Amino acid sequence: MVPSTEKPARELVIDRVRDILPALAKNAEWADENRRVHDESIEALTDAGVFKLRIPKRYGGYEASTRTLVDVAAEIATADGSTAWISSVYTIPTWMAAQFPEAAQDEIFSTPNVRICGTLSPGGMAAPVDGGIVVNGKWSFISGAHHAHWQEIIAILVSPDAPPMPVIAMVPMTQLKIVDDWHTAGLRGSGSVTTVAQDLFIPAERVLPLPAVLEGPCSSQVNAASAIYNAPLLPVASASSVGATLGLARAALSTFLSRLGGRKITYTGYESQADAPLTHLQVADAAMFVEEAEFHACTLAELVDTTAASGEEWKMETRVRARAEMGAVVRLAKQVGDLLGNASGGSSIYTHVPIGRITRDISAINQHALMHPDTNAELYGRVLCGLHPNTMYF
Repeated sequence: MVPSTEKPARELVIDRVRDILPALAKNAEWADENRRVHDESIEALTDAGVFKLRIPKRYGGYEASTRTLVDVAAEIATADGSTAWISSVYTIPTWMAAQFPEAAQDEIFSTPNVRICGTLSPGGMAAPVDGGIVVNGKWSFISGAHHAHWQEIIAILVSPDAPPMPVIAMVPMTQLKIVDDWHTAGLRGSGSVTTVAQDLFIPAERVLPLPAVLEGPCSSQVNAASAIYNAPLLPVASASSVGATLGLARAALSTFLSRLGGRKITYTGYESQADAPLTHLQVADAAMFVEEAEFHACTLAELVDTTAASGEEWKMETRVRARAEMGAVVRLAKQVGDLLGNASGGSSIYTHVPIGRITRDISAINQHALMHPDTNAELYGRVLCGLHPNTMYF
């Protein structure tokens, strides 16, 4: 048998994550109440190697596949959705950091287990200066900002001799102000606060045109040989995001089943909810929804991994389909949450009962602009009907 220290990164990290699930679950209610992930959970994830998944190997990372990201995040989400969410979100800007010139990567990845937060929404304006740009702006929904070392920002660069252009830049968190405005109904523990930059100078080696990262291939010559970095941003981001959603759907089902034995259906003759035919139908439907969500999540990960590895051109339909697969996972998870949340009874409204937090987290994910099922289905259908996407985010 292969010693655990020699296991591939995928099995190694998943095994370690399974070992820390009780600790993550213990801190879930604290995170929900305090609107940020507990420091102990961050330390446990660090020890498990979760933050190394998308770091290049030459900096001690794993360069893990997107399927690994899905499976790791899904495991974490069975303990806490917010912790899984920030774990997933960190992998996306980390992948983006690997697109930058080597000098920038040397600086960013010099921090072991570096954590990078970010956004895909332009929130600032940039002006060119000698050696770089100066940025002013603010960015909302910055998940995991409290524990991040760097933030990826997007701003509109306005030059006197060129049309306005969106750029992406990497900024140390010490140079940004955090505004504690994360008061929400779902994903409360993600700490997705607002950050602010004022007259912030960013050197040119930490700035890239956004279209170059959105469209691919890899902007970094040194990472171009690695398949995981040779893909457009949105398919990568889509595959990186669905694991937490899938895990929450699994958590909703397992949590509901764990409460069945001790619950009756109040004001009826059923002394056990498990005896009611209605419950049988609800559980069967929920279980099938979870399986369907897993199918779409795995299909999405395979689509990204195999297309990147093949070196094939990323066709528009393939890019848009990635978003459609993500939307399908989110839609199915919402069906699970709605079905089982509705069947969980009045006792489920107590904050110490996990099903309430799980359903709120799933609902919050459904409101994400890039993950909304209807938005992604419409985009896919639009392309299938021969129309051009009405967005640059594909």
